[in-house]
Amino acid sequence: MTRHPKIINDHDADHWRARDLDVLWHPCTQMREHPHALPLLPVAYGKGAWLVGHDGRRTLDAVSSWWTNIHGHSEPRIAEAIGRQARTLEQVILAGFSHAPAVELAERLLAVAPRQPDRAPLAKVFYADNGSAGVEVALKMAFHWYRNRGDEPNRTKFVALTNSYHGETVGALSVGDIPLYRRVYAPLLLDVLFAPSPDAFGARTPADASQCAEDAADALARLLDEHPGEVCALILEPRLQCAGGMRMHDPVYLKRVRDLCDVHGVFLIADEIATGFGRTGTLFAFEQAGVMPDLMCVSKGLTGGFLPLAAVLATQQIYEGFLDDSRERAFLHSHSYSGNPLACAAALASLDILEGDDVIARNRVTAQKMGELASSFAANPLVAEVRQAGMVVAIELHPEPENHDDGHAVEIAGRRGLRMYRTALDHGVLLRPLGDVLYWMPPYCVDDAQLAQIADATDACLKEAARCA
Repeated sequence: MTRHPKIINDHDADHWRARDLDVLWHPCTQMREHPHALPLLPVAYGKGAWLVGHDGRRTLDAVSSWWTNIHGHSEPRIAEAIGRQARTLEQVILAGFSHAPAVELAERLLAVAPRQPDRAPLAKVFYADNGSAGVEVALKMAFHWYRNRGDEPNRTKFVALTNSYHGETVGALSVGDIPLYRRVYAPLLLDVLFAPSPDAFGARTPADASQCAEDAADALARLLDEHPGEVCALILEPRLQCAGGMRMHDPVYLKRVRDLCDVHGVFLIADEIATGFGRTGTLFAFEQAGVMPDLMCVSKGLTGGFLPLAAVLATQQIYEGFLDDSRERAFLHSHSYSGNPLACAAALASLDILEGDDVIARNRVTAQKMGELASSFAANPLVAEVRQAGMVVAIELHPEPENHDDGHAVEIAGRRGLRMYRTALDHGVLLRPLGDVLYWMPPYCVDDAQLAQIADATDACLKEAARCA
């Protein structure tokens, strides 16, 4: 690989680590673990599936940099689109003004959004800055719509699923169910009803997985029956509870939920922030059930991992519920960078790549190879289950007591998780275990040799885990 002398120097890595720790507070990190227990890796540049450090060390980004970088780092077509837009318009207030990238992106998103026969399609797009902010928008829209209508004042509650995660702003955290993230903030959070997760962990056959989904839907039906006229919206991650340990469920659950929401007058919010844009095998995970939500949140891969942007897609019915002569009945929610032109240009370029390169079809081939490589780990006595949803593979180990936080997955938790993380780095691969789960979520440009390297690193992680036992 060509070295970049201006940014790569064998002594620069230590220099940047020291400067970093003097001034930065990192996300999702116990800073006391730096610099010794948890190695800090200063990155000079990225290319394709690779991250390259200041010392020239290459690390394969097998988690797509927190699931955002779907096409690979420094994808030239997205970089060029951002550069072109920067020379024209970099930012403008979206209240009272408009610009082509925001309009064109909204048109493109609505054109490819999940649809359902005999149901009005998603019709309007509201922009936010990130996934958590998008979830806040959707929750507020659902609540405010019923408040505007005025005839059902008790519809103030939300339903979410156990083991769910939707972000870390206060509203988004309220509808999540990972104790380590929400427990300390409990006095600040909304009163939320939690329905059982439909995940099929331990199911031996597709029929068993379908039955898990049906049983969870039956439990949801009972919950909604117990709270008539109280729930304004239900939020879920379709097909895949990502931060909850990559637990997966049968699409039949989404069909049942759609029907139950209709019967009970509850809006269905799809959190496609991590599952959207081809990650689970279709452009959006809801497509696999043949139904559509009332509100859909997208972010992460929306811009190909280049810039922060979120969008909330809403039905015309929801949009019209805010049209009135009174400003108080308008949706007075805003972000300074709503619909930022640079981010919208990046998202348009990403959509062009998804369509022009036939990425979804190519991903199916890659996903098959991922499944073949991962299947051998099922025989390992440490492994409880190997599962897959499109471009996501999860290898769940039998529980390690010190890892568990009320049975929920937490990033790099426990001694075993930390040692597996470091082992993968020693083998040139970035893997961030979720509790007892090692997962692969690589960028779509990953090739066969890189997949083999991920598999080899996983094998080394399991051997290290066995030594920890």
